[in-house]
Amino acid sequence: MLKKMRIALAIACFIVISLLFLDISGVLHKNFAFLAEFQFIPALLALNVVVLVVLAVLTLVFGRIYCSVICPTGVYQDIVSYFARRIKSKKTRRYSFSAAKTVLRIVVLAVFIVGVVAGIGIVSAILDPYGAYGRMVTELVSPVYGAVNNLFAKVLGVQHYTFAPTEIWIKSIFSLVLASLTLLIIGFLAWRSGRTYCNTFCPVGTILGYLSKCSILKLRIDKTSCTMCGRCSRDCKASCIDFKNHTIDYTRCVTCFNCIESCKDGSMTYSIKKAAKKQPLEIVGVSSENNSRRQFFITSLLMVASATGLKAQEKKRSMIKFPAVRKDRYKRSIPVSPPGSLSHDNLNDKCTACLLCVNQCPDKIIRPSVNEYGWTAVMQPTLSFERGYCRTDCTVCSDVCPTDAITKLSKGDKTKVAMGHAVYVRENCIVVKDDVNCDGCWRICPTDAITREYRDSGASYLSPAGQPDANTVDLRLVPVVNKDKCIGCGACEYICPARPLSAIFVEGYKKHLALN
Repeated sequence: MLKKMRIALAIACFIVISLLFLDISGVLHKNFAFLAEFQFIPALLALNVVVLVVLAVLTLVFGRIYCSVICPTGVYQDIVSYFARRIKSKKTRRYSFSAAKTVLRIVVLAVFIVGVVAGIGIVSAILDPYGAYGRMVTELVSPVYGAVNNLFAKVLGVQHYTFAPTEIWIKSIFSLVLASLTLLIIGFLAWRSGRTYCNTFCPVGTILGYLSKCSILKLRIDKTSCTMCGRCSRDCKASCIDFKNHTIDYTRCVTCFNCIESCKDGSMTYSIKKAAKKQPLEIVGVSSENNSRRQFFITSLLMVASATGLKAQEKKRSMIKFPAVRKDRYKRSIPVSPPGSLSHDNLNDKCTACLLCVNQCPDKIIRPSVNEYGWTAVMQPTLSFERGYCRTDCTVCSDVCPTDAITKLSKGDKTKVAMGHAVYVRENCIVVKDDVNCDGCWRICPTDAITREYRDSGASYLSPAGQPDANTVDLRLVPVVNKDKCIGCGACEYICPARPLSAIFVEGYKKHLALN
């Protein structure tokens, strides 16, 4: 009963969290965004005390329920292990007790702590299990999901809300390769020996593992009734049960209840105290079935209670689409970080590179960085304006970010914060280069930061005789940028018709500026 309830909750959380990355309509984020914020490392980096306290309480009461129910990477390992045990031969599909890799666990945890304190964003990005799963879904599953969605939209032949056509694009080659390696490495470890990644390399598993040693409810072995058949150890995917010595390594136990199901002697119990012989799962006189139901309802109530303090913002789809024309990407000296990120340092300190903002951006202007912020901040979000621009009525990235790397930003405040400023490149401008009129950047600017002035185009009028007249120059209206009004939205860069590079582009600010 306990195992069935755990599996049901785990599957529900896994599906919803996966769909948060794949959701095109934005409906799920309105009701289930709290599951993204309910992840341990995002909550830690965001200093979300409510979530951290709830997770600590859950662990101190039930053990590592987070790892077996809430963490999507943990559930992914269970799915791989499930199929592995059914495909392998009878001998090779058995687990066995192994000593904990304590030194390696402590070293990885120390590296994680140093990385967070020193602001080395790539460390938390790689070691965060939620961020790792987010990259796998965004880079590997999302294109397939989008292709199926587009197929349904084409078959229906109408603009259907559920199957609205969406663009499929590669966010970053580096991120794609890293996501593929993560999928293969974690999958291989799970196929070979269950929860090896959780109990060796994951800092969350190490932290919650040592916390679970003090949990109230624990799996226990009744020595008086145990026949030492070894079934519990063979089914333990955490390899933490030493049936010969009747001990369980609680720092690695993920409370999956496989051992209880496999024990035919009733010697395995999940209880506050060591249960008496032949009385499995009894706590203060409560029957096994009633106790199982009680644990289910307590766990559910705690999860619902924690969600009440987490506000999910409504995500709206883009209603304005300008025709995208292929152009080269600018190599900015200072990258443009998303609105609400406050500064490059704040992004570096808190971002886990889960790519939720990248996948959910309606205009596809957020990309995972390669080296824009430096090697310590690989895969963190940066803006690029070949496909669109940052609209003043859109706050999707700040709504979905679970770590406050992109802080909540209202639509009214968005025009009061500058992410960067536009720079005009005269030699690229078609007004100067091709001797034509253009007012695209001036018309589209949402803050009136771009005006036009008559400037010498570099060409001369011809005299009536057809000869150049040096005394008369050709004046053209060219853009002039007022940095005090520019917010760095990239609308001018996006709409500029100059090729291969725009005649106007955005340079970022390392620290966002507040405008008057």
